[in-house]
Amino acid sequence: MSTLTTPTRALTVYPILFAAAGCHLINDTMQAVLYSVYPLLRDSYALTFTQIGLITMVFQVLASVLQPLIGHFTDKRPMPFIMPLAPTCTLVGLLLLATATSYPVILLAAMVIGLGSAIFHPDASRVARLSSGGRYGFAQSTFQVGGNVGTAIGPLLAAAIVLPRGQSAVAWFGLLAAAAMIILSFVAVWYRDHLVAKAAAPKADNTSPHAQSQIMLAIGVLVALMFSKFVYTSSLHSFYSFYLIDHFGVSNEDAQIFLFILLGAIALGTFAGGPIGDRIGTKKVIWFSILGTLPFSLALPYMNLTGTILMTIPIGLILSSAFSAMIVYAQELLPGRVGMVSGMFFGLAFGLAGLGAVALGKLADATSIDYVFKVCSFLPALGILAMFLPSHRKI
Repeated sequence: MSTLTTPTRALTVYPILFAAAGCHLINDTMQAVLYSVYPLLRDSYALTFTQIGLITMVFQVLASVLQPLIGHFTDKRPMPFIMPLAPTCTLVGLLLLATATSYPVILLAAMVIGLGSAIFHPDASRVARLSSGGRYGFAQSTFQVGGNVGTAIGPLLAAAIVLPRGQSAVAWFGLLAAAAMIILSFVAVWYRDHLVAKAAAPKADNTSPHAQSQIMLAIGVLVALMFSKFVYTSSLHSFYSFYLIDHFGVSNEDAQIFLFILLGAIALGTFAGGPIGDRIGTKKVIWFSILGTLPFSLALPYMNLTGTILMTIPIGLILSSAFSAMIVYAQELLPGRVGMVSGMFFGLAFGLAGLGAVALGKLADATSIDYVFKVCSFLPALGILAMFLPSHRKI
């Protein structure tokens, strides 16, 4: 089995890494606001679950298509100052959402927010890796946990700001977008200077340690695992609040608090996955994080309210540890194509989640939210496919 040479360790550039993670927090907080106002939008516009899923789809699929293209382009032609453009787009999307008076305008707002995410993720993920000092798992987890914390606090902020005041209060989140513009401008300067220094250094060996057939097999397995993870995650992001409201009769505000518990567990699990992968290998983390979720996901649809909330904690902790490990694994699989790999996997995450949301929304309209959660509970069983991933190194 081919192995990778251990990278030479350099100093981790913590200010840049934390700035990238902080902007990921802001980006995903603003995205989470979109998800969190779904109950409000459903009541205001009499939306079906299919229409709710379509909002998620247009947001996610646009981002999924554009992210690998943007990452591939900036691999070849680095554009550091494209990063501040991302929160600018998100700001426009939030203002559209705050002032929308029809369903088509809501869809347009979701698309523009998706464009902001598409621009943000490839290069911000690349900057996180460049600032890692060789601690790639730690850096990717730090970057990811910023996004997961943002996703977790978004429902709380929506419950505190938007739900009591109405749809127009979404505009207040534009202040976060403005802060991200400023921070990413400083990050872009650091990235530009890094590129200048890199141009004067010897070229790195970007040859993959694996045969083409192994690479194709690994990519296929990772796509299947991504399908398992993100369609199941989409069922939670898009419909968990409705499940709690319709199945247990909780209020909109309480549903957002319970969603925060789930998303907080996801944030904690995300941070743990990268450093553990640095120590024991990314393949082992991927294997456990998908398949290890299965017992809890199978039990979830049959629990009472307390049991449901308790089950979401190990589900969030275990399942979320996979994504950072998947990205680092794929970056090692295809060295020198960090932007394309990051864009492809963030894009897959967005696209699979978006398509899954529409499919699950249609299924919910035809059956029930309860039935959707029972069907989705089997998805983590696909984690068994991780056994076919080639090992990057002996662990």
